[in-house]
Amino acid sequence: MTADDLRETSAALAGRALELSELAGAGTVAAYVSVGSEPGTLALLDALRARGVRVLLPVLLPDNDLDWGAYEGEGSLAPVRHGGRMTLFEPTGERLGPDAVTTAGAVLLPGLAVDARGMRLGRGGGSYDRVLARLERAGAHPALVVLLYDSEVVEHVPEEPHDRPVHAVVTPSGVRRFGQEP
Repeated sequence: MTADDLRETSAALAGRALELSELAGAGTVAAYVSVGSEPGTLALLDALRARGVRVLLPVLLPDNDLDWGAYEGEGSLAPVRHGGRMTLFEPTGERLGPDAVTTAGAVLLPGLAVDARGMRLGRGGGSYDRVLARLERAGAHPALVVLLYDSEVVEHVPEEPHDRPVHAVVTPSGVRRFGQEP
C-alpha cells in the first residue's frame, strides 16, 4: 500500500470503530499503537481521547506480559526496541500495572487474522493470551475487538485450547460481529 492508501485505510478504520456502541459506551479502552503493516490506529486513539475516553496502551515486559500506561497523545509515545524483535511505540508515563486492563470497557486486540467464528490469530508471543486470561480471572467482560484489513478476515484460523473468540472485527469496509456478547 502507498502512504496515501495507508492514511485512507486508517481513517476508514477509525470511522468504523468509532461507530461501535461498545466503544461509545466505554469510559476506558485498552488499545495499541499499530506497527509495520498493521492497520493504523493513531487516528482512532486520538478520536477516542477527544471523546474523553481514557485510552490505555501496552508496555511489553521482558516475560512477554503487558503492563499498561495512559495515552496522552502522539507526543507521549516513545519507540522501544525489544531485543531482536520489533520496535513498539509505548507510552512514556506512569506504569499502571498488568491488571489495569481489567478496568477497560473495550479491548482492541492486534491480530494477523480472524475467522468466521471470531477466533483471532495473534503473532504467537502470547501477550494477549495473558491479557484475556487476566480478564477472565478478574471476572471482567469487556468487548473484545480486532482491527484488521478486509483480506485478513478468513474462513478458519488454527486455535489452541486457551484461545477465546472476539466479539467483533472492524475492517475499513465494515464491522462483523460474532455470536457471543461481552
